[in-house]
Amino acid sequence: MTHPIYYWPRFIVAVISLASTALVVQAQAPKIAPPPASPTSTLKQRVGFTEIEIVYARPSVRDRKIFGTFLPYGDVWRTGANTSTKITFSTPVKIDGQELAAGSYALFSIPGAKEWTVIFNKVTGEWGAYSYKPENDALRVKVKPVALSQSVETFLIDINDIRTESATLDLVWEKTRVPVKFEFDVIKPVVAQIDAAMASGAKLPASAYFTAAGFYYDNNLDLTKARPWIEEATKGDKAPFYMLHLKAKILAKLGDKEGAVAAARKSIDAAEGSARAEYVRLNEMLIASLK
Repeated sequence: MTHPIYYWPRFIVAVISLASTALVVQAQAPKIAPPPASPTSTLKQRVGFTEIEIVYARPSVRDRKIFGTFLPYGDVWRTGANTSTKITFSTPVKIDGQELAAGSYALFSIPGAKEWTVIFNKVTGEWGAYSYKPENDALRVKVKPVALSQSVETFLIDINDIRTESATLDLVWEKTRVPVKFEFDVIKPVVAQIDAAMASGAKLPASAYFTAAGFYYDNNLDLTKARPWIEEATKGDKAPFYMLHLKAKILAKLGDKEGAVAAARKSIDAAEGSARAEYVRLNEMLIASLK
């Protein structure tokens, strides 16, 4: 009688053959891969010195009533579809006056008819809001939604109202926009750079004085400090027209109408090339405003 062990090699060969056949059939099978119902989108935006990146999936309305029905008021929402929305800040940020450290956060929200809660949670990469835990929240802010006259079909996250030190994060879907105000510290670091450059004793180019004066003008800082910088930038007979125009604006704000008009006229005389028409118009408007 043949021992059962004698048949083992042939049994193993048969198993391997069947497995190989299954793999071949599987490899040859046509793929079924419809496009995602909620495609992923990445938003990148620089505000001041801060890089903001938002990765989220974008669901569509598809004839549904969204807020208050499909997304019940009072429930935590992933603020998108699929994996919870991820937002990253390269520097610290203030949200509704509250400090949030640089880093990555899951962006959850709790929709409401008259008020939303927008949540920055420390745990990212989770599917949906099923494992959301409030004890992991880094920050919560209350926001009033804004009604829209026209419906927005596909959920949108955007960054608007961009200024040197602020921007608005807009959550937009259906007939609702939820604006979240961001603030960034830009002025202090730049003022520190300017102070260090001016105190260095180094010979600075005209462009450095122009940049410093322009930053002070644009951000409503002390123009008595900006005046000597723009004077230094525009000294000589060949000052660029755009520098002279800034000088005119600074002098006008300081109440030196005569000096402002003189600088504006010099800017007009110096203007050239494709920018000439624009700077002639800008300077003439400034002169007219001082009469």
